[in-house]
Amino acid sequence: MVMDINEIREYLPHRYPFLLVDRVTQLTTGESIVAYKNVSINEPFFNGHFPHHPIMPGVLVLEALAQVCGILGFKTVNKLPADGYVYYLVGSDNVRFKRPVMPGDKLTLEADVIKGKRGIWKFACRAKVDGELACEAEIICAERKVA
Repeated sequence: MVMDINEIREYLPHRYPFLLVDRVTQLTTGESIVAYKNVSINEPFFNGHFPHHPIMPGVLVLEALAQVCGILGFKTVNKLPADGYVYYLVGSDNVRFKRPVMPGDKLTLEADVIKGKRGIWKFACRAKVDGELACEAEIICAERKVA
């Protein structure tokens, strides 16, 4: 299964400049997802992080991973933000940053379901650049009705 940016926008309520997923390349409902973000020098955060040595803030790498977790969660339970649901990032454990993410990188985002119960999901996540690990984390998301 492949999702382009138009379908991704149906499954994530985020919009520019906070939508951090460009394409989903693999998705197995209830199991795993692989997606990517093309990192461009035009990203607004590069103006201040850091002007002479631009790197993507680690918290935004973690946010990008959380967004793919949200897509996988929504696809698994067959719900949409338009139905009044949202996935909140409620926790992260064992977060480790291994290399900087820089302009021009293609950030591959991977998440595997560890467990899901009553709207609380735990995922094993990895962010990679050219196959090299940039970040790993366990991410916890909670599905909530907001409308």
